[in-house]
Parts: sequence; C-alpha cells; structure tokens
Amino acid sequence: MLGFTRKVKVYLCTRPVSMTASFNTLSAMVQTELKYDPLSGHIFVFINKRRTTCKALFWDGTGLVILHKRLETRLFSQMNRLWGDQMELTAAEFYLFLEGTDLSKRFLESPEEFRYSMNKRIA
Repeated sequence: MLGFTRKVKVYLCTRPVSMTASFNTLSAMVQTELKYDPLSGHIFVFINKRRTTCKALFWDGTGLVILHKRLETRLFSQMNRLWGDQMELTAAEFYLFLEGTDLSKRFLESPEEFRYSMNKRIA
C-alpha cells in the first residue's frame, strides 16, 4: 500500500490518454496540459479511453514512479465533463478510484471545505 500525506495532492487528467505513454510523455503532459511541475511530489493520474487502465505518475524524492493498474471486472469512474481537463482528488478518493469505486457522488462524501472550493472552481 502506498502512503501519502495530506499535503500530497492528486490531479486526475479527465482526457483519455494512451497507456503506451511512459515517463517522458506523461511528464510532458503534466507540464503542458495540466500546468504543474511533475517533480512537485503530487500525484498525476491518467486513464485510457475504455476506462479499464490507469497510470499514476509521481516523484518520490529520488526519481519518477509510474503506478500502472488494470481493472479486470470494473471500470474506473466516469469523470464529469464540468471539470474540464483535470480534477483534484483527496488521498481517500484516490484510493477509492484505484479500486474502481464510482466517484460521481463525491460531493456528498467530500469534506465541507472541499465541496465549497470545488463549487467555487466550477462557477
């Protein structure tokens, strides 16, 4: 099990990505499309078009790490198009996402201050 502190943010790219992408391609996508530094220590998650496979890219302090997961019987959560190209998940939501849990009702399960900040972002 991976352990992350509350300071680590998880950014999910809602646009489908080819799972043949490796370190350089995913790092470039983080910089150009998500507008973040891939060496920031945050987690950047990408899913394929069929939503059966995901890759998470993060810096562990010594190098870039790719976590690659394929679900056998479920699909990764369908992301709402209102979020644009990316959305931010809490660490708990990230673990649920990796299990194939539906995150469409995430506002009901997220902390109050998180819901407020995300509603403000949409408006």
